[in-house]
Amino acid sequence: MKKVFLVVLLIIIIVGGGLFWFVTSKPSSPFESAGITTGAASELVARGEMVARQADCVACHSLPDGKPFTGGLEMGTPLGSIFATNITPDKQTGIGNYTLADFDRAVRHGVTPDRRRLYPAMPYPSYVKLSDDDVRALYAFFMDGVQPVNQPNRQTGIEWPMNMRWPLALWNAVFVDQGIYADKPAQDALWNRGAYLVQAAGHCGACHTPRSVTMNEKALDDGSPLFLSGALLDGWYAPSLRQDHNTGLGRWSEDDIFAFLKNGRNQHAVVFGSMAEAYNNSTQFMSDDDLRAISHYLKSLPGDPARDGTPWVVQASATAVTNVSSTADAAPGAKTYATRCGFCHGPDGGGKAPWIPPLAGSTASLIDHPDSQINATLNGSARVVTAGVPDAYRMPPFREQLSDREIADVLTYVRSSWGNHGKAVAPTEVKAMREHTDPASSSPIVLQMR
Repeated sequence: MKKVFLVVLLIIIIVGGGLFWFVTSKPSSPFESAGITTGAASELVARGEMVARQADCVACHSLPDGKPFTGGLEMGTPLGSIFATNITPDKQTGIGNYTLADFDRAVRHGVTPDRRRLYPAMPYPSYVKLSDDDVRALYAFFMDGVQPVNQPNRQTGIEWPMNMRWPLALWNAVFVDQGIYADKPAQDALWNRGAYLVQAAGHCGACHTPRSVTMNEKALDDGSPLFLSGALLDGWYAPSLRQDHNTGLGRWSEDDIFAFLKNGRNQHAVVFGSMAEAYNNSTQFMSDDDLRAISHYLKSLPGDPARDGTPWVVQASATAVTNVSSTADAAPGAKTYATRCGFCHGPDGGGKAPWIPPLAGSTASLIDHPDSQINATLNGSARVVTAGVPDAYRMPPFREQLSDREIADVLTYVRSSWGNHGKAVAPTEVKAMREHTDPASSSPIVLQMR
């Protein structure tokens, strides 16, 4: 019995020691021999700035009233709030003491120099695919192109024991693919460039891919039909980026996708919600070649007819109204649409492309989740800013003008007119959204990188 006890104890010690080593070890880096380097060539810094644009680093690590990359953005999680960190080259509160290897481990593996694990709100499950050259350039930009600012980081609001970071090492082992993006020989250079940008720096899957109960993305590349198939996140529904006729990009051409990323609008839609922030701070600054590559890649991803349903076909609405006097016998919500929505979006829901998007056949009108439409109706939309010029047309907030019932009725009307077949909206859904969201700012917001 004593021998059995000793054997079991020895096994526990070995397993425990192995586990301790695994969760506290630093991932390997190809830059181990590099120290803290500054004074990089201007060309390398410029390339790093473009990678930062592609990755939209500024969106999380800057605030409208703060200095670039000083952190502070609050991000809600089921466990509590976490805050983006200072990533300026300040030596006390930022990353000024990071070597290139330290930077690489933080960006591509979510591990800090003191072996602390980063929450995957930092999209390292995507950044792990970044090339060595892009990581080197990104490091050069942050060390030489960003002004150091001494600003302490805010503590997370996650309480013990859920704030322990070491279990993330196990989460990473299960849910994060390892290795940089590898070109697929069967595809051309344009496709591979688009795949690299979408899967790595662009981390498009972080919003557009559904997540499991363990909060991991259900797919990390085009090998799965779930990749970029749409997901609900932070009060918005990020639609499918696949060739789904109703809920994705099936009716969009490559030129349509390019225009949306380059100009923030096309004949089908105008950026809103989180995508407006991504456009204002990221995609509009990317090169045309890269945007063409992304468009080419996304157009190649097949849709799922079984999931997407019967393709939308425009129909004249039996309940359509063109003026207030004709609404006496109209469907609930029709009068509100005529008085509040029809002038801009049209009595036929066709919009005024490319400035005001159509509601007839829009993805938000066809998906089961009404969150985006509720959010936009309650809170309005952020200003779309192109080349420093804010747009003149903005969806206004109606939270003060319309009740929960009125918003539910008008959205149900929209989602059941002109061939739309989205689910009806309940007042309780509007009430829930009203309680935990705020109106979008009417001021143009473009976060500065320098």
